[in-house]
Amino acid sequence: MNINIPSTVSNIIKILESHGFEAYVVGGCVRDSILGRVPNDWDITTDALPEKVMEVFKDIGATVVPTGIKHGTVTVIINNDSYEITTYRIDGEYKDSRRPEEVIFTSKLQEDLARRDFTINAMAFNPKEGLKDYFNGIDDLKERKIKTVRNPMDRFEEDALRMLRAIRFSAQLTFDIEEETIEAIKKLSSNIKNISVERIREEFNKIILSDNPRSIYDLYEYGLLENFLPEFQFAINTKQNNPHHIYTVGEHIIKSMENIDKELILRLTMLLHDIGKPKTITTDENGIDHFYNHPLVSKDMAEDILRRMKYDNNTIAKVLLLVQYHDQRVNSKKSIRKLLSKVEEENFNDLIKVWIADIKAQNPKFIEEKIDAINSIKDKLKEIIESNQCFSLKDLAISGKDLIKLGIKPGKEIGMILNKLLEEVIESPDKNEKEKLIEIVMNMDNSIYS
Repeated sequence: MNINIPSTVSNIIKILESHGFEAYVVGGCVRDSILGRVPNDWDITTDALPEKVMEVFKDIGATVVPTGIKHGTVTVIINNDSYEITTYRIDGEYKDSRRPEEVIFTSKLQEDLARRDFTINAMAFNPKEGLKDYFNGIDDLKERKIKTVRNPMDRFEEDALRMLRAIRFSAQLTFDIEEETIEAIKKLSSNIKNISVERIREEFNKIILSDNPRSIYDLYEYGLLENFLPEFQFAINTKQNNPHHIYTVGEHIIKSMENIDKELILRLTMLLHDIGKPKTITTDENGIDHFYNHPLVSKDMAEDILRRMKYDNNTIAKVLLLVQYHDQRVNSKKSIRKLLSKVEEENFNDLIKVWIADIKAQNPKFIEEKIDAINSIKDKLKEIIESNQCFSLKDLAISGKDLIKLGIKPGKEIGMILNKLLEEVIESPDKNEKEKLIEIVMNMDNSIYS
């Protein structure tokens, strides 16, 4: 087997070998290369101690950063690209399901590969020595199987995050998780509480951004989800006895995620857009379920979830905006301009994507009709943008400075008047001319802004 290693990586290996050391590319880059995928990065492992690695590459003028020297990792920067080189190691005892108490360096590659999580990630390659596969990773790749290196209970007790990683790799690669590995996850699922929310969030993001966001069901079935996203469990079991829906809330959410671009904000929006439905369900005299006010309830719940999982403020703000208006429907140009004034053009375009994803996860009987309505909105939006119709204060033909020149004192009254003028222009775009707006201001009742 031959793996096409980038020339710089190959040179790093040759440099280490020329100094009497072993060196291999290892882990995900080997796995992805065998699968025909493009590796995100190239990790290198060696029997050289970190201090020796630093010495070797400093001697040839490379920039060397001791990024994780305690754990044997040194970063070499060549041509502005970073390459991690890690010394073969054995992990000491794990006491907190997160990290080893100590790291012991070893001269044996097999001992280093034995500490890794899954067989498909425990392979190493060197152009001279070929593939080193002590744990049958190749066989598991062929069988499309996620299996731990040695005993799964031991692997997950060492680092509980590996349970999430198993599901993440299953989602990304469309592999099945081996049954013994699944049973170990179920038994140890509560240990995920020992992992920082930041580490959980990063693995969760990779799952929902994969081609298989349906793997959220695996998180639920194996007992992991209840430890960091318990709200979704209620959605899974909430039926929607309504002509517009044929799925449970949970299934509808998953299908809507499958229907939208693989962008974090959009996937999070679909995950959370109906999360409040279980709290708002009512059933009328005809046995039809309704979910009145669920967008605002979902928005409040989404904020709690996103802050609990420590997403950044920009992501939170945009997801909450899209969740709030995900059920908003507009038809006239005036109503579109009003919504534009609240969400702005970029968010409006994302909102259209959300509407379409939502509709495609509803009753197929009504999809064509609803998509036609969305296409009509898109046409009207295009007309509004192309004709430069005003829907925000920055596009108003009059400014605060203009109002001050008219004799209006600086202060909150200025803002109140400008917002009133914006309302007028949204209603009648032809009024967005400076002279007309001045005339409106001069005719305003002082009570409007006093």
